[in-house]
Amino acid sequence: MIKTAFKWIVSIAAVVLIFLSYYFVSPYINAPKISEDFAYGNGRIEATEVNIATKIPGRLLEIYAKEGDIVEKGQMLAKLDSDELEAKLRVANAQIRQAEQNKNYALAIVEQKKSELALKHENYLRGVQLYDSKSISLLQYQQYETAYKSAQADLESAKAHADASNAAIEAAMAQADAVRVNIKDSTLYAPVKGRVLYRLAEPGEVVGSGSRVMVVLDLLDTYMTIFLPTSQAGLVEYGSEARIVLDAIPAIAIPAKVTFVSPQAQFTPKQIETKSEREKLMFRIKATVDINLLKEHLNKIKTGLPGMTYIRLNEAASWPKELSNLPKAHTENVN
Repeated sequence: MIKTAFKWIVSIAAVVLIFLSYYFVSPYINAPKISEDFAYGNGRIEATEVNIATKIPGRLLEIYAKEGDIVEKGQMLAKLDSDELEAKLRVANAQIRQAEQNKNYALAIVEQKKSELALKHENYLRGVQLYDSKSISLLQYQQYETAYKSAQADLESAKAHADASNAAIEAAMAQADAVRVNIKDSTLYAPVKGRVLYRLAEPGEVVGSGSRVMVVLDLLDTYMTIFLPTSQAGLVEYGSEARIVLDAIPAIAIPAKVTFVSPQAQFTPKQIETKSEREKLMFRIKATVDINLLKEHLNKIKTGLPGMTYIRLNEAASWPKELSNLPKAHTENVN
């Protein structure tokens, strides 16, 4: 009985070992036989993830997209309860009207003080003439002069109050603008055209400032990351032509270009290379799929698919026959 169980365990272990060996080795066995003018590595299709997060806290009223939905740039994705903000905006608008009324009152006071100053100025000039002709005493002359100077001070004070009312209006308007911005931010829009990857909140939930509501994949920024040794990475240039071959559709070579070359070497992830290869320092290379092709096949893009990326190191070299079968639409555009 023990021997039978042991045989079963050995058989299962052998099957698992064969499967793992095929999984890690097959990409290299099945890889096209290409010259040293090309470099290649395996990876998975990825797309830039865009976090749709709230700027202000609040309760979610509606979410207008589900996981897997394609959303357009500028499309409404979610909305927060803005009743409290609307009330604050009404208060701010009322403060603006009050400040404007205060300004009108202050301007009226300024006009009144100007009239009083004109009258006091005439009295002062008359007092100067009367004093010069010895018709009034020094005390009476000083009374005229004091009244005139007081009227000047009153006018300056009224003008200061008018200026202060202008500042109050500007402050109230700024407060109203801030509330309007928060009301605008209570509605979340898609910043890019893409596919909803995760929906992280539901209507009725209270979310804090900076909380993620959903994650959208920017499908127009789809790429594959591979790792190359120093000897090959040093020959890769930004904009170098690349081809991506997915395990799911090995007969099609997807056109791409190198958009990133890591400035620092690193150890490759465990799922990419064998143990011996991980002991070597490698450079991370990013090959981005042609954007025109992405636009044509946006609904067909699936992240996570494994495959191989081939990079042409020598521009004079021709692509192997196995890597020359481009998608039909792209081939027509090239021709």
